[in-house]
Amino acid sequence: GRRGAARAAGHKAGARQALGLSPSAPLLLFVGRIQPLKGLTVAVGALGELVAGGHPDAQLVGGGGPRGTEGEREARAVRALAASLGVSDHIRWVDPQPHHLLSSWYRAADVVLVPSRSESFGLVALEAAACGAPVVAAAVGGLRTLVDHGRTGLLVDRRDPSAFAQAAGRILDDPVLASSLSAAAAERARGYTWSTAAARPRRIYVDLATRSRVDCAA
Repeated sequence: GRRGAARAAGHKAGARQALGLSPSAPLLLFVGRIQPLKGLTVAVGALGELVAGGHPDAQLVGGGGPRGTEGEREARAVRALAASLGVSDHIRWVDPQPHHLLSSWYRAADVVLVPSRSESFGLVALEAAACGAPVVAAAVGGLRTLVDHGRTGLLVDRRDPSAFAQAAGRILDDPVLASSLSAAAAERARGYTWSTAAARPRRIYVDLATRSRVDCAA
């Protein structure tokens, strides 16, 4: 309801102030390792399309870091892409965050982008939902289960920047839709217990058991 929407707006404003972010600029968030599998180039490309289109002040926070030689190569490719699109100054790169701080980044975001090539579970999408952040995710693996298209977030069939920019733009341009997705996502995440998640296949259990969850309790 209106009270919930006002509370969410207050959380977002407070998170942005604490993190030194613009109070009004459209904010996209990417959380994850910098590697080809996670699709940060797709997120940067989507930012480029939004900036060139109807959101010239859009910003992207890239939260995570490269891992290994492949990750370092991907990080260089991502920065080169940002420069070629003219959006380097629209991106804030953030080192991997402790989980008690990561919730603030989720709260601050207008849209969390999850353009992964594959996801067995999709923990970032669940954490974003728990914090009331609308998700735009690739329609792959566990993301198809975690994201209820049109209700708790948006799924994208084509893993390319234009498709992600279009989906993110829908949320940025429609505050009613954004509020509805946020509320439904948070409600669904409250019913998604971590014991239920851990009951999934062993490789998912291991991922969950070795990673502290983000706490977005109000």
